[in-house]
Amino acid sequence: MNGKGLRIALAASVALNIFAVAGAGAAWMAVQRVKEATAEARQPGRSEPVWSVVEARPPAVREQVKRDLRATALEARPDFEEARAARREAIALTRSDQFDAVAVAALLERSRASEMRGRARLEAGAVETLSRLDPADRAALAPILSRHRSKPKEPPSDPAAAAHRSSGAPEPAA
Repeated sequence: MNGKGLRIALAASVALNIFAVAGAGAAWMAVQRVKEATAEARQPGRSEPVWSVVEARPPAVREQVKRDLRATALEARPDFEEARAARREAIALTRSDQFDAVAVAALLERSRASEMRGRARLEAGAVETLSRLDPADRAALAPILSRHRSKPKEPPSDPAAAAHRSSGAPEPAA
């Protein structure tokens, strides 16, 4: 083989090795990202539903927390109903021939304000409930304050909770 052929073969080999190293590095980075995402998904409040966190507590604590959170959710329910009604009204006005951008924007603002009021009630109620618990229970139930949660796979057997869910209002610990 002459010198020109050797140089071409060497250049091709170097290029191939660079691509191989870059591919291996990309694969390693992808594996690391998957590991990080998996670890984050395992954090309490992210991978398990709020009610699962509550269900893991001793019966006396569990029942008191459920009762308090449900009562708070029922107090916040009118705010969420108002938010949904304003949003439905905004959608209907947008579909109609009398579309008014200012009125639609005002309805959406009212919807957001109602939803934030409801969320504030839920969060204040959750904090109040947590403040009455001992430190170990409070620490275990801290994930109920997470805004990232999964939906329960099975609805609780409690009719009040089922009625609350069917109303479309968010769960108490949202």
